[in-house]
Amino acid sequence: MTEKEFFKIGLYFTTIITVAIWSLLIWDHFHGGVPSHHMLQNEDLPEFSNWLGGILIPLLTWFLFYRVQKRIGNDLTVFKFSVNILYAFIAALSFSLLLSVFFTLGYSEIPFYMIVSLLVLTLFLPIYKAEYFLGFVIGMTFTFGGVLSIGIISILSLIGAILYRIVKPGLLFIIARTSNLISSKKNTKTL
Repeated sequence: MTEKEFFKIGLYFTTIITVAIWSLLIWDHFHGGVPSHHMLQNEDLPEFSNWLGGILIPLLTWFLFYRVQKRIGNDLTVFKFSVNILYAFIAALSFSLLLSVFFTLGYSEIPFYMIVSLLVLTLFLPIYKAEYFLGFVIGMTFTFGGVLSIGIISILSLIGAILYRIVKPGLLFIIARTSNLISSKKNTKTL
């Protein structure tokens, strides 16, 4: 895939997301009004309207496509596009859609456990990467709005980056060190 082809895909995808988010906002406007969300569900804190998501989601989509392009672009003309990027996006989108459905149906315990399991998964998957981030935000936007979903996923991505880049290597180091000590003790006993 060339840089130009990837740019076109990013442009098409951003256009689709823009049309979808603005269609949702217009539909909300004519069916009871565009919802607003208070920070931490506390009415004393500022409130963010979902109208802001109409600007933030397309900009975020474009920016995240740019981040993926920079990460996979080894050459100015040819990209090595990995199918894993698409799989990661689809997995994150599916996860967040499922979380949103459970939240909407009133099963508040299930989304809590899903988020906890996501934090455990961060030891194995780099959910802080752009394709995961975009999938999570798009899947949660219908239920939670653009601003709230970006805020939630930003916090989860930060925690995920710390767990994946710092805690995981630390745990692997400790495990390797422990297994080396155990094996060296076994070797000295057999001699």
